[in-house]
Amino acid sequence: MHEMSVALAVIEQVETAAAEAGDVTAVRSVRLEVGELAGVVPDSLAFCFELACAGTLLEGAELLTEAVPGRARCTPCADEWAVGMPPSLICPACGGVSVELLSGRELRIAGVRWEDGGPARTPAREPISEEC
Repeated sequence: MHEMSVALAVIEQVETAAAEAGDVTAVRSVRLEVGELAGVVPDSLAFCFELACAGTLLEGAELLTEAVPGRARCTPCADEWAVGMPPSLICPACGGVSVELLSGRELRIAGVRWEDGGPARTPAREPISEEC
């Protein structure tokens, strides 16, 4: 299951950030930005996250996902539109196919809250890496 490898990567990155912070005893919540084109099913990810957190610093942590809609821009005419699902990468204004995807593929940790309720240092807002 793809979502399990994503959950494990999130846990690893949060645990690394917690170790760098030094005095963290538990994680309360993890907030993820998940693009609608990222190929991740949020409900499946939440299920896998809960299972993968057992016995870790994140056990009992809440996973909060923020959906990021897909948006594209036509290179020739600069029109922007919601890509949607299934994705439409043909410009609705001019019919052009030279488009730039602006958003919707995100999969990144947007925030972490430590057990004491204070904000944690967010692990470098970079895409979540997975090992397949």
